[in-house]
Amino acid sequence: MKKTHTILTLLVGLMAFTSCGAQKAAVKDTVTLPAAAKETSKAAKADHLQQLAFVQRVSDQKVYAQNIVSSMSFTATMGDKEITVPGSLHMRRDKVIRLQLFIPLLGSEVGRLEFTPDYVLVIDRMHKEYIKGDYNQLDFLRDNGLNFYSLQALFWNQLFLPGTQKVGEGDLSRYTVKTDEMGSLRPISLHNGNMTFTWKADTASARILQTDVNYKSAAHGNSSLVWLYSDFKALGNKMFPGTQSFSFTTTATKKAQKCTVRLELGKLKTDSDWDEQSTVSERYKQMDVKDVFGKILSM
Repeated sequence: MKKTHTILTLLVGLMAFTSCGAQKAAVKDTVTLPAAAKETSKAAKADHLQQLAFVQRVSDQKVYAQNIVSSMSFTATMGDKEITVPGSLHMRRDKVIRLQLFIPLLGSEVGRLEFTPDYVLVIDRMHKEYIKGDYNQLDFLRDNGLNFYSLQALFWNQLFLPGTQKVGEGDLSRYTVKTDEMGSLRPISLHNGNMTFTWKADTASARILQTDVNYKSAAHGNSSLVWLYSDFKALGNKMFPGTQSFSFTTTATKKAQKCTVRLELGKLKTDSDWDEQSTVSERYKQMDVKDVFGKILSM
């Protein structure tokens, strides 16, 4: 299960971007300028309202459930290394995101990845080791301004604002929509410092089908996260993606690194009868986060 150990630790690294009309009017008659300005203002206001209406539709697609539980097939790929194992997903809104991986056929847990608002926990049961650190210790998350609530929005197929817990009604105007975009997908974008976030939503259903997070820095290189959603299934009166695939690419290291993870979920449930936090046996050895990153990036 050496590959499983590699994939488990690798996951921590994953875890993150009119003037002609006015000129003609000025030459013809200065009195017509206010009228032209009013028309421009009306057009701009109409476009803004159209953008806001679409962002509202996308925001309204989020599920109401407080818990999402499902079995899953987990596949991770890095270079020529690939592993597929059965697993399970447990998510409780604003509390925890937990991925458990099992040994095929035997069903024993081989590893666990857990995100909470305060820390990230990786448990490697094969080697009796674990990694636990807050988000400031994890280079990718810290450098890209991503916290638990950003990751939660990615897993839950929702819009988010970096550094905030939720997107309120008053925040929707901060997003930009390309209303003249042709095709079945309509991009919604947000800029924040060195980062650009783009959500590509289906024009008809307003469901998010892809999220792109791009980070560009002269000092830290370029990193990108592409998250794909498909196979939507009913969850209450909303729809939730039954398949999620996310790829992380970075040039921050000596050579470009890319990792892809694919989650294929089984039947979606909203069970709440499960422990919110994992406990680690005293027999397990805690590994330093930075040492683990060094081993991963030197592969």
